[in-house]
Amino acid sequence: MGLKALALAGLFLAAVEANAPAPDWTLQGSDGKTYTSAALLGKRGYVLAWFPKAFTGGCTAELESLRDAQAALAGFDADVFMVSFDDPAKNADFAKSLKANLVLLSDTKGDVASAFDVSNLGGMYAKRWTFYVDRDGIVRFVDKNVRTASAGADIAAKLAELGFPKR
Repeated sequence: MGLKALALAGLFLAAVEANAPAPDWTLQGSDGKTYTSAALLGKRGYVLAWFPKAFTGGCTAELESLRDAQAALAGFDADVFMVSFDDPAKNADFAKSLKANLVLLSDTKGDVASAFDVSNLGGMYAKRWTFYVDRDGIVRFVDKNVRTASAGADIAAKLAELGFPKR
C-alpha cells in the first residue's frame, strides 16, 4: 500500500508543510464549476484559505476581507479560493450575501481536508489554515495563524513576499 493510499485509509497522516507537494484535489465551486489542482499545475499558483463554516462571525469577517482585497489579489497570477465543508449552494449563498465575487470551494466529504490535514472536531469543521501553492504544485507556505479581519491583505502581502508572479 502506497503512502497516499495509507493516508486516505487514515493509517498514516502527515501534515502538509512548506516545500512539499500539495495533495491533488477536485472540488465543486460556488459558481457551479469544478476546480482541480491538475488544471492549475504548470499554469498558475493558487491559495486555499480553509474556513470552518459559512455564515459564522469569523468566516464572515474573513470573506469580507478577501472581498475587499480582490483588486490587490487580482494583481497576482494565482487563484485564491476559500474552502469549507459547506455544500456548494450554501457557499454560493454565503458569497452572494456579502457581494463577494470570490469562488468558494466545497469539500462536502472532507477527503481533501483530510489530505491537507485541516479536518477538525472529528471532521465537522476545517481548521482556519491557508495554503500557498506555486504553479509547480509545491506548497510554499502554510499560514496556521490566519487573522480573519485582515486575511485578504495578508494573502496579498504573502503572495508578494513569496514572489508569486504578477499579472
